[in-house]
Amino acid sequence: GNYRTQLWDKQSESFLPSTPGLGMHVEVKDPDGKVVLSRQYGSEGRFTFTSHTPGEHQICLHSNSTRMALFAGGKLRVHLDIQVGEHTNNYPEIAAKDKLTELQLRARQLLDQVEQIQKEQNYQRVSRG
Repeated sequence: GNYRTQLWDKQSESFLPSTPGLGMHVEVKDPDGKVVLSRQYGSEGRFTFTSHTPGEHQICLHSNSTRMALFAGGKLRVHLDIQVGEHTNNYPEIAAKDKLTELQLRARQLLDQVEQIQKEQNYQRVSRG
């Protein structure tokens, strides 16, 4: 998931980009209510998690800064972009970090695709059953 926040500006009566000092806490729970991610980020950020349980997940974003919210008249806008599946992996970044050859990288991509297909099939079985 990628997100960015905007605070309400009383003077211009519009939402403006948040100051870097604003903290956001991101928490993700799986269908069983188990926390799979709980982390502090800034006014904008990117979070990733791997789901091991098929079904509906809960994503909670909340500001840790009451002072900022009060200053902004209590209005905070959050733009959230969620990407799901193996296409969310940044393979050039993975190749550079893990020093992979082109063949090793392709093998990693194919394994990720197989894993994604298996997850989708398991999800279909659970949601239909």
